[in-house]
Amino acid sequence: MLTELGYARPGYEEVLFPGLVALAAVLTGLQSTALPLVIEFSYSNEIEDRLLAPLPIGAVAVEKVVFAAMRACVAAAVMFPVGVWILGTIPWQASTAPAVVAMIVLGALLGAAMGLILGTYVPPNRISVTLTLVLTPLIFTGSSQYPWPSLGHIRWFQVVSALNPMTYVSEGLRGLMAPNVPHIQTWICFVVAVGSLVVLMAVGMAGFDRRALG
Repeated sequence: MLTELGYARPGYEEVLFPGLVALAAVLTGLQSTALPLVIEFSYSNEIEDRLLAPLPIGAVAVEKVVFAAMRACVAAAVMFPVGVWILGTIPWQASTAPAVVAMIVLGALLGAAMGLILGTYVPPNRISVTLTLVLTPLIFTGSSQYPWPSLGHIRWFQVVSALNPMTYVSEGLRGLMAPNVPHIQTWICFVVAVGSLVVLMAVGMAGFDRRALG
Protein backbone atom coordinates (compact mmCIF):
# COMPACT_ATOMS: atom_id res chain seq x y z
CA MET A 1 0.00 0.00 0.00
CA LEU A 2 2.77 2.45 0.90
CA THR A 3 4.56 1.58 -2.33
CA GLU A 4 1.43 2.09 -4.41
CA LEU A 5 0.83 5.45 -2.73
CA GLY A 6 4.38 6.53 -3.46
CA TYR A 7 5.50 6.73 0.16
CA ALA A 8 7.89 3.79 -0.16
CA ARG A 9 10.10 2.44 -2.91
CA PRO A 10 9.42 -0.90 -4.65
CA GLY A 11 11.06 -3.69 -2.67
CA TYR A 12 10.27 -2.10 0.70
CA GLU A 13 8.50 -5.31 1.72
CA GLU A 14 11.94 -6.93 1.99
CA VAL A 15 12.82 -4.38 4.65
CA LEU A 16 9.45 -4.30 6.40
CA PHE A 17 8.32 -7.93 6.52
CA PRO A 18 11.18 -9.37 8.63
CA GLY A 19 10.73 -6.45 11.02
CA LEU A 20 7.02 -7.17 11.37
CA VAL A 21 7.75 -10.81 12.19
CA ALA A 22 10.23 -9.69 14.85
CA LEU A 23 7.71 -7.18 16.17
CA ALA A 24 5.00 -9.84 16.49
CA ALA A 25 7.34 -12.23 18.30
CA VAL A 26 8.77 -9.72 20.79
CA LEU A 27 5.61 -7.77 21.62
CA THR A 28 3.38 -10.83 21.92
CA GLY A 29 5.90 -12.44 24.26
CA LEU A 30 6.14 -9.28 26.33
CA GLN A 31 2.41 -8.78 26.75
CA SER A 32 1.68 -12.48 27.26
CA THR A 33 4.00 -12.49 30.27
CA ALA A 34 3.54 -9.06 31.81
CA LEU A 35 -0.25 -8.76 31.93
CA PRO A 36 -1.03 -12.24 33.37
CA LEU A 37 1.70 -11.81 36.01
CA VAL A 38 0.30 -8.46 37.14
CA ILE A 39 -3.16 -10.00 37.49
CA GLU A 40 -1.95 -13.13 39.28
CA PHE A 41 0.26 -11.26 41.73
CA SER A 42 -2.29 -8.59 42.62
CA TYR A 43 -5.93 -9.31 41.87
CA SER A 44 -6.58 -13.03 41.46
CA ASN A 45 -3.66 -14.35 43.57
CA GLU A 46 -3.61 -17.44 41.32
CA ILE A 47 0.16 -17.41 41.52
CA GLU A 48 0.01 -18.63 45.12
CA ASP A 49 -1.40 -22.02 44.03
CA ARG A 50 1.42 -22.49 41.55
CA LEU A 51 4.05 -21.47 44.08
CA LEU A 52 2.81 -24.30 46.33
CA ALA A 53 3.70 -26.87 43.68
CA PRO A 54 6.75 -29.07 44.42
CA LEU A 55 8.95 -26.96 42.16
CA PRO A 56 11.56 -24.26 42.76
CA ILE A 57 10.18 -20.74 42.56
CA GLY A 58 12.39 -20.05 39.57
CA ALA A 59 10.79 -22.92 37.66
CA VAL A 60 7.41 -21.17 37.89
CA ALA A 61 8.94 -18.04 36.37
CA VAL A 62 10.55 -20.08 33.58
CA GLU A 63 7.19 -21.74 32.88
CA LYS A 64 5.58 -18.31 32.47
CA VAL A 65 8.28 -17.25 30.04
CA VAL A 66 8.17 -20.47 28.00
CA PHE A 67 4.38 -20.45 27.58
CA ALA A 68 4.40 -16.76 26.63
CA ALA A 69 7.17 -17.46 24.11
CA MET A 70 5.10 -20.28 22.59
CA ARG A 71 2.21 -17.87 22.05
CA ALA A 72 4.61 -15.36 20.55
CA CYS A 73 5.97 -17.94 18.11
CA VAL A 74 2.42 -18.68 16.95
CA ALA A 75 1.82 -14.94 16.45
CA ALA A 76 5.03 -14.66 14.41
CA ALA A 77 4.11 -17.73 12.34
CA VAL A 78 0.72 -16.21 11.50
CA MET A 79 2.55 -13.25 9.95
CA PHE A 80 3.79 -15.45 7.08
CA PRO A 81 0.42 -16.34 5.51
CA VAL A 82 -0.81 -12.83 6.26
CA GLY A 83 2.25 -11.42 4.52
CA VAL A 84 1.68 -13.61 1.45
CA TRP A 85 -1.99 -12.60 1.38
CA ILE A 86 -1.38 -8.87 1.68
CA LEU A 87 1.97 -8.46 -0.09
CA GLY A 88 1.61 -11.22 -2.65
CA THR A 89 5.16 -12.37 -1.94
CA ILE A 90 7.50 -12.31 1.02
CA PRO A 91 11.29 -12.49 1.22
CA TRP A 92 12.21 -16.08 1.92
CA GLN A 93 15.12 -18.48 1.48
CA ALA A 94 14.53 -22.14 2.24
CA SER A 95 18.19 -22.68 3.10
CA THR A 96 17.96 -20.29 6.07
CA ALA A 97 14.65 -21.65 7.42
CA PRO A 98 16.18 -23.32 10.53
CA ALA A 99 18.05 -20.13 11.44
CA VAL A 100 14.87 -18.08 10.89
CA VAL A 101 12.97 -20.36 13.26
CA ALA A 102 15.77 -20.08 15.83
CA MET A 103 15.75 -16.29 15.62
CA ILE A 104 11.96 -16.16 16.00
CA VAL A 105 12.14 -18.38 19.09
CA LEU A 106 14.92 -16.22 20.48
CA GLY A 107 12.87 -13.07 19.83
CA ALA A 108 9.85 -14.61 21.53
CA LEU A 109 11.94 -15.51 24.59
CA LEU A 110 13.43 -12.00 24.65
CA GLY A 111 9.97 -10.45 24.66
CA ALA A 112 8.78 -12.83 27.36
CA ALA A 113 11.82 -12.00 29.50
CA MET A 114 11.02 -8.28 29.17
CA GLY A 115 7.47 -9.07 30.20
CA LEU A 116 8.75 -10.95 33.24
CA ILE A 117 10.58 -7.79 34.33
CA LEU A 118 7.56 -5.54 33.80
CA GLY A 119 5.18 -7.99 35.44
CA THR A 120 7.26 -8.26 38.59
CA TYR A 121 8.72 -4.78 39.05
CA VAL A 122 5.85 -2.52 37.97
CA PRO A 123 2.99 -1.85 40.46
CA PRO A 124 -0.41 -3.08 39.20
CA ASN A 125 -1.93 0.40 39.16
CA ARG A 126 0.83 1.61 36.82
CA ILE A 127 1.10 -1.28 34.38
CA SER A 128 -1.12 0.31 31.71
CA VAL A 129 0.85 3.56 31.68
CA THR A 130 4.16 1.68 31.82
CA LEU A 131 3.25 -0.54 28.88
CA THR A 132 2.38 2.53 26.84
CA LEU A 133 5.66 4.18 27.75
CA VAL A 134 7.65 1.02 27.01
CA LEU A 135 5.94 -0.28 23.86
CA THR A 136 6.09 2.95 21.87
CA PRO A 137 9.89 3.43 22.02
CA LEU A 138 10.38 -0.34 21.74
CA ILE A 139 8.48 -0.36 18.45
CA PHE A 140 10.05 2.72 16.92
CA THR A 141 13.65 1.96 17.92
CA GLY A 142 13.56 -1.78 17.19
CA SER A 143 14.59 -1.49 13.51
CA SER A 144 11.34 -3.15 12.45
CA GLN A 145 10.65 -0.53 9.77
CA TYR A 146 14.17 0.31 8.65
CA PRO A 147 17.60 -1.38 8.36
CA TRP A 148 19.85 -0.38 11.25
CA PRO A 149 22.88 0.45 9.01
CA SER A 150 20.77 3.05 7.14
CA LEU A 151 20.78 5.21 10.30
CA GLY A 152 24.45 6.11 9.88
CA HIS A 153 23.60 9.76 9.19
CA ILE A 154 21.41 9.93 12.33
CA ARG A 155 24.05 8.72 14.73
CA TRP A 156 22.18 9.40 17.98
CA PHE A 157 19.14 7.40 16.84
CA GLN A 158 21.37 4.60 15.60
CA VAL A 159 22.92 4.36 19.07
CA VAL A 160 19.48 4.34 20.72
CA SER A 161 18.32 1.60 18.34
CA ALA A 162 21.43 -0.44 19.11
CA LEU A 163 20.39 -0.48 22.79
CA ASN A 164 17.04 -2.09 21.94
CA PRO A 165 17.26 -5.92 21.98
CA MET A 166 14.49 -6.14 19.39
CA THR A 167 16.83 -4.48 16.87
CA TYR A 168 18.93 -7.64 16.75
CA VAL A 169 15.88 -9.83 16.17
CA SER A 170 14.71 -7.57 13.32
CA GLU A 171 18.17 -7.35 11.80
CA GLY A 172 18.83 -11.06 12.26
CA LEU A 173 15.63 -11.99 10.42
CA ARG A 174 16.33 -9.36 7.77
CA GLY A 175 19.78 -10.80 7.12
CA LEU A 176 18.40 -14.33 6.88
CA MET A 177 15.32 -13.55 4.79
CA ALA A 178 16.56 -10.67 2.63
CA PRO A 179 20.38 -10.77 2.63
CA ASN A 180 20.57 -8.13 -0.12
CA VAL A 181 19.17 -5.52 2.28
CA PRO A 182 21.81 -3.78 4.45
CA HIS A 183 21.80 -5.40 7.89
CA ILE A 184 23.86 -6.19 10.97
CA GLN A 185 25.80 -9.42 10.54
CA THR A 186 23.65 -12.37 11.54
CA TRP A 187 26.14 -13.90 13.95
CA ILE A 188 26.34 -10.60 15.83
CA CYS A 189 22.54 -10.55 16.09
CA PHE A 190 22.49 -14.05 17.58
CA VAL A 191 25.27 -13.28 20.06
CA VAL A 192 23.73 -10.01 21.26
CA ALA A 193 20.22 -11.49 21.43
CA VAL A 194 21.41 -14.45 23.53
CA GLY A 195 23.41 -12.15 25.81
CA SER A 196 20.40 -9.85 26.21
CA LEU A 197 18.19 -12.83 27.02
CA VAL A 198 20.55 -13.99 29.77
CA VAL A 199 20.66 -10.52 31.36
CA LEU A 200 16.90 -9.94 31.08
CA MET A 201 16.09 -13.37 32.52
CA ALA A 202 18.44 -12.79 35.46
CA VAL A 203 16.77 -9.46 36.26
CA GLY A 204 13.30 -10.91 35.74
CA MET A 205 13.99 -13.96 37.92
CA ALA A 206 15.23 -11.70 40.71
CA GLY A 207 12.05 -9.65 40.48
CA PHE A 208 9.89 -12.79 40.47
CA ASP A 209 11.63 -14.15 43.57
CA ARG A 210 11.13 -10.81 45.32
CA ARG A 211 7.42 -10.71 44.55
CA ALA A 212 6.87 -14.38 45.34
CA LEU A 213 8.63 -14.25 48.71
CA GLY A 214 7.52 -10.72 49.61
